[in-house]
Amino acid sequence: MRIAVFGAGGVGGYFGGRLAQAGEELVFIARGDHLQALRTHGLRVDSMKGDFVVKPVQATDDPAQVGVVDVILVGVKAWQVPEAAEAMRPLLGPETFVLPLQNGLEAQAQLAEVLGHRHVLVGLCGIMSFIAAPGHIRHPGMEPFVKLGETDNRPSERIERLHQAFMAAGVNVEIPPDIQTALWMKFLFVSPMGAVGAMTRAPVGVWRSLPGTRQMAEQGLQEIMAVARARDIALPEDAMGTVMAMFDSLPPEGTTSMQRDVMEGRPSELDAQIGVVLRFGQEADVATPLYSFIYHSLSPMELRARGQVQFPP
Repeated sequence: MRIAVFGAGGVGGYFGGRLAQAGEELVFIARGDHLQALRTHGLRVDSMKGDFVVKPVQATDDPAQVGVVDVILVGVKAWQVPEAAEAMRPLLGPETFVLPLQNGLEAQAQLAEVLGHRHVLVGLCGIMSFIAAPGHIRHPGMEPFVKLGETDNRPSERIERLHQAFMAAGVNVEIPPDIQTALWMKFLFVSPMGAVGAMTRAPVGVWRSLPGTRQMAEQGLQEIMAVARARDIALPEDAMGTVMAMFDSLPPEGTTSMQRDVMEGRPSELDAQIGVVLRFGQEADVATPLYSFIYHSLSPMELRARGQVQFPP
């Protein structure tokens, strides 16, 4: 398959690198110093699953130079998805399909609004990885995985083709019986961890051990689960216990990308990971008091990071 990876950061760089290492024809859509390093030195990945280098690398900042591809893996931040959807139009042919790998719940709908529903799958991934330097991805922890499916969970030849490609690349990949349930279970893990981490500025090993902040995570889970039930998402009965056990199993220094972005003053996925709970809750008439408090508490920092408000000196 001919695969374009739109966004070559921690997610796109790692999974794209594995696919390229396995022999898939792959091109990265990247920019800036990262793009130049990919072109000059190739892609270096330092991983707990084994280090590797892909060289040479096909990479560009202009999708129009690539032409039509079979698959587009979307690895940009959740808040960048609408803009990316417009930019990837030149990559789209009649049979092209798109797999979003973002945190959050809205990437599939945002892509489908621009590109058409028949072109877009539902996807999610799990990995702790980041750009260590231009052209260099570091994956220090967490077993990487990808889950994918059609919106209506039907079997399809295109799903199976991509499933086989990830398997050949050594990636833990699954086609869940209900992809929406899988998406919400991932959200149950990522969202409260990022929310509590961003509010406390503390790694998971600290906030999970303090009764007050641990209770915040539990209340956050309860609010998300109530919203999910209102949207007819079939979460397992032991969802809360499963996610809390996942928090307890993480390395104590663990943080999320949203938390790190907030702490370092960069634009973050606040709207995609926290604001979405408010929006979905309001649509379903479900109260989300903790998420409302966290969202509005972090909003001034987010607006400053985006240059929309200025703080006095």
